Amino acid sequence: MARTALTGTRIRARRAQLGLKQAELARAIGVSPAYLNLIEHNRRPVSDRLLTALAGSLDIGAAALAQGAEPTLFEALREAASGPGAEASDGPETDRIEEFAGRYPGWAALLAERQGRILALERTIEALTERLAHDPQLSASLHEVLSAVTSIRSTAAILAETEDIEPEWRARFHGNLRDDSERLADAAEALVGYLDAGTDRETGLSSPQEEFEAWLAAQDFHIAAAEGPAAPDPTVTAPELASAGSRMLARTWLARARADAAALPLAPFVRAVAQTGGDPGVLAARFGVPPLAVFRRLAGLPGSRMTGLVLCDGAGALTFRKPVEGFTLPRFGAGCPLWPLYQALSRPGSAIRATLEMAGRVPRRFLAYAFCQATYPAGFDGPQVLEAGMLLLPAEAARSPGELPVGATCRICPRTECPARREPSILSDAA
Repeated sequence: MARTALTGTRIRARRAQLGLKQAELARAIGVSPAYLNLIEHNRRPVSDRLLTALAGSLDIGAAALAQGAEPTLFEALREAASGPGAEASDGPETDRIEEFAGRYPGWAALLAERQGRILALERTIEALTERLAHDPQLSASLHEVLSAVTSIRSTAAILAETEDIEPEWRARFHGNLRDDSERLADAAEALVGYLDAGTDRETGLSSPQEEFEAWLAAQDFHIAAAEGPAAPDPTVTAPELASAGSRMLARTWLARARADAAALPLAPFVRAVAQTGGDPGVLAARFGVPPLAVFRRLAGLPGSRMTGLVLCDGAGALTFRKPVEGFTLPRFGAGCPLWPLYQALSRPGSAIRATLEMAGRVPRRFLAYAFCQATYPAGFDGPQVLEAGMLLLPAEAARSPGELPVGATCRICPRTECPARREPSILSDAA
């Protein structure tokens, strides 16, 4: 069993937590107190037999003693340590994170939970900022409000500054004020209703695309009804699908999922994934299907939370998002121009594989597979329709040669020196 350098520290902390004396524990596992003291101070290795005996006496799993806290806990603590003030001379000792987690697991877990909450709030702020900048419905609503306000102001100024207005024209201006006031009230009511969608609407969502993605997320992106042709239509009673547009998107995706399930049956496909290591190209060749079908199937497998998927059309608009922890996907507007997803659009039929480093306080690394598929739904005389996909999988934490630094979208990307930047980042000052 793999061990870290602080196995002894965890043994000592667990013994103290249970109130056992060193001599009592040494007697229970059949070693001398002096030898146990050396183990607890990380000066002697621990054999598998002795580790098993210690785990039994301390009522804890052997893996917990050998390996300590989960890697996700260490990752969260590193993110917390890289926050504001980390550059100070008396900043956190990042080289002692494992020791901190081993000695004070409760405090470590609390700090990691708080860091997760901070990151969630930051993502919410980023999403709201992006929405304010790119949401077309919000922009149109604000324009209507400003237009009505400007009209009222102009009419009021004429009435206030002109003393000898004929009664007929004065009545007309009064009528304009009444009409513009009603228009302003309607526009403001619509704007408030749109912004309050999260509390006033059943789904709390603002677009058919968001309703559709919420429906998929509620099923963990695996549609069980797609595995069997006789299963009832799950879109009929789904509370997330509140609009006709979202139901259309869901039914289109359901039909596609059923076709994928027929071409890539669940049990044989899962076995093939285990045999091939999940390489999409090998799986596509084995089952005789396009790579995008394999992308969708991998992202829709039960328990595939660490697998992300992004699809876009020929214009680069994101048509499908399955997020994965650590890789931020924009809600509105285009993503990072350096994503392999967009590179694939210019190379239809070519497979792209790359290791990505997503910008952040603690950069995350992902293995990305990208492919663009061209179809001719109207025949050879019709237009070429492109669809590209990017499959995202966790990569090794260590840096690898040739990895590609990317962000979510320029507006919230802290990489100020990016050669592909198209607009200033709102995080540039913080970065």
